[in-house]
Amino acid sequence: MDFNATLIGEMLSFAILIWFCVHFIWPHLNKAIEDRQVKIAEGLNAAERAHAELREADTRVAAEIKLARQQATEIIDRAQQQANQIIDKARVEAIVEINRLKATAQDDIASMAQRARDQLREQVGALALQGASKIVQREVDASTHKLLLDQLAAEI
Repeated sequence: MDFNATLIGEMLSFAILIWFCVHFIWPHLNKAIEDRQVKIAEGLNAAERAHAELREADTRVAAEIKLARQQATEIIDRAQQQANQIIDKARVEAIVEINRLKATAQDDIASMAQRARDQLREQVGALALQGASKIVQREVDASTHKLLLDQLAAEI
């Protein structure tokens, strides 16, 4: 192996290249790498914070949903109670109305029956008077009376 000028020139060129890279290129590369590391660290921190906020939001949402379900259950229970009260009230009112109508109908039936009895008495009295007048006007004969009584019974 011979040391010659070419090898010395190459070593000198390589040393200049290394010095140039260390002084002018390496600081920019290190700065870019450090900036990138900072950005990545900030991104990871932001992701951690977002993840924590998401967990908190999930907890708040779960609490809100639980509260909303409780309120919905209470509203449904109150509505059911009101519906039951309305139904019970309507049932009581219906029973009162039915009893009133029943009493009115019974009174009407009783008065109609009494009128029918009164009319029947009047008709029976009139028929009895008619029958008696027919019997008195004719001669007293058992067969004749029987015939008139049969007619009277047929008319009643």
